[in-house]
Amino acid sequence: MPLSPSATRDLLARLAHFPKRALGQNFLVDGNIVMKSLELAGVTRGDTVVEIGPGLGTLTTALLDAGADVWAIEFDRNLHAHLEATLLSKFPSTLHLLQGDAIDHPLAALPADRAAAGFKVVANLPYAISTPWMDGVLGGPLPARLVLMLQQEAAQRYAAKPGSKQFGAISIFLQSAYDIAPGHKVAAACFHPRPDIESYLLNLVRKPAPFVFAADVKQLIRACFQQRRKQLGALLREKLPDEGRAWFAVLATAGHGPQSRAEDIPVSCWQRLTLNP
Repeated sequence: MPLSPSATRDLLARLAHFPKRALGQNFLVDGNIVMKSLELAGVTRGDTVVEIGPGLGTLTTALLDAGADVWAIEFDRNLHAHLEATLLSKFPSTLHLLQGDAIDHPLAALPADRAAAGFKVVANLPYAISTPWMDGVLGGPLPARLVLMLQQEAAQRYAAKPGSKQFGAISIFLQSAYDIAPGHKVAAACFHPRPDIESYLLNLVRKPAPFVFAADVKQLIRACFQQRRKQLGALLREKLPDEGRAWFAVLATAGHGPQSRAEDIPVSCWQRLTLNP
């Protein structure tokens, strides 16, 4: 079970560790939320699970106790040393712990053969890396499930619909590969130190036929949203090769003309954008 707020403070003091706001180090102190994460992900004995930023090891321990084979990556050297000292000896065959940057290793160095056999991601994701990390994961191989503790703002951006100010490139990439299942709101009081905003457990289930964008198309879509108030016709006329101009016909059939803006275009239309010769 998670440490209480006072026990968490005591442990951090013994480790001489001061939570780093820039790294999103807000430690979970509510056991119900830990169990909810495992429940939403459907974690069972023998599952392969990737965890990002295990911190003090609260979620890690619950995953290991449930019989999962856990691949975890921790950026903070002090916390990594604590995890090595407390968990590796207890779970020598099922905990695979890496010290490093999750942007460089979005799946915590999970071997390709294990990824191909199927895996899940369960993580309390640091806000600062949430979008670049997600972008890396969506490059594949794709996990079957992701249950991510996120700041509510990030969760809303991932789940945003066309026509909203929060709808953006990452919304398109994510929703092309995953269905958004019911999640769970998480109060600020569930963490130490207490964050300034609410959090959310985002629950993602891989689509039966996930769509993954080519790298050049992703780059163009990002460019469209960097100038989101500009009309697509003016924005893309010079950038879009002749082979891609058929996309404007796709937009027309969906009721969108060149005067439309990026945030107005549904996900299904973006999937038909191609830059291949």
